[in-house]
Amino acid sequence: MTQTAIPNEPPDFSLVLGGPLYQLFRRAHLTGDALQLLRRRVLVLAGVAWIPLLVLSAFAGHAWGSTIAVPFLQDVEAHVRFLVALPILIAAEIVVHLRLRPVIAQFVERGIVTEQDMPRFREAIDSTRRVRNSVFAEITLLLLVYTVGLWVWKNQIALGAASWYASPEAGHTNLTPAGHWYAFVSVPIFQFILVRWYFRFFLWFSFLWRVSKLDLRLVPIHPDRAGGLSFLGRSSYAFAPILFAQGALLSALIASQIFYAGRNLLAFKVEIVSFVAFFVAIVLSPLAVFSPKLARAKRQGMADYGTLASRYVGEFENKWVGAGASTSEPLLGSADIQSLADLGNSYAVVQEMRLVPFGVKDMTRLAAGAAAPLLPLALTIFSLEQLVTWLIKVLL
Repeated sequence: MTQTAIPNEPPDFSLVLGGPLYQLFRRAHLTGDALQLLRRRVLVLAGVAWIPLLVLSAFAGHAWGSTIAVPFLQDVEAHVRFLVALPILIAAEIVVHLRLRPVIAQFVERGIVTEQDMPRFREAIDSTRRVRNSVFAEITLLLLVYTVGLWVWKNQIALGAASWYASPEAGHTNLTPAGHWYAFVSVPIFQFILVRWYFRFFLWFSFLWRVSKLDLRLVPIHPDRAGGLSFLGRSSYAFAPILFAQGALLSALIASQIFYAGRNLLAFKVEIVSFVAFFVAIVLSPLAVFSPKLARAKRQGMADYGTLASRYVGEFENKWVGAGASTSEPLLGSADIQSLADLGNSYAVVQEMRLVPFGVKDMTRLAAGAAAPLLPLALTIFSLEQLVTWLIKVLL
């Protein structure tokens, strides 16, 4: 006898368990079905990106010393990119997998997606899964890395001074052997892993947009002040490691400009604030697709509970204050008083209902994750003792 699927149980879905690279890792025994073997993946990818650079620059005499402006072992950007940011981006898959997977079930368990909309909900999941597994999508990302990505690195990121990977001459950049590996292997590996995360952000946005088009059951008096959708704001913490990796990369780029181009940290204050605001917005903006439904639920809640409140207070006033006030029922301990207070609290909850399923706390935590890697740069303008003293004064 075959068991039938439970109608209200959503299909299993993961934002990261799929795609050609995932299948390649499985065949190469760099991952399991549930993203096991993390240490092996990190060692292989970081090793392929970083170790040849050390070896080739050492053979060329560019690994250390003062013969060039930026020897390899003093290139903060390269080490942070491949030994800090890249491992974090790889490890972030596990965090996103574990934290976003239950979110799909929450839509059903909380009754937000009704039984009638389950077929459309499943179709949204299946559609997202198909795009996630697309060979064409990842080939396109690879082409972008080897075209736009290389152009951006060469024109916007690479240092203009002589370094272990290149020496600028007459407006041209001559790559060293280590520089060729850097430009055509190491940087593309990092960029591909990074833009693959941007692609996943797009998938997440697309999925939530399709869900927002369903006839969702939002409850205006839900105590989370978001109609029952506040779990989506907490789910955004899954992307905090990616923001941290981006912050580490920005910190390394600024450090290179400070150490080798003579610039000051304060010259980057606008870029830092813009960076943090931009990436927090990128993470939270997909949740804004629910704003129209939340606004509609709030308006309907205000109307419904306003009508209920008017009727109740009218009857309350007539019973206890007006001409028909009863003298037989004791006022002290009357349940009517408590009911009036409860109704007032319910109306206040509807009034305070947010139009987005996240709050200031969610934005603050994500901003802190993005800005944390930038804190060590403060040591370029303050001594460690000054910084600790300043923090103590602020905190205490």
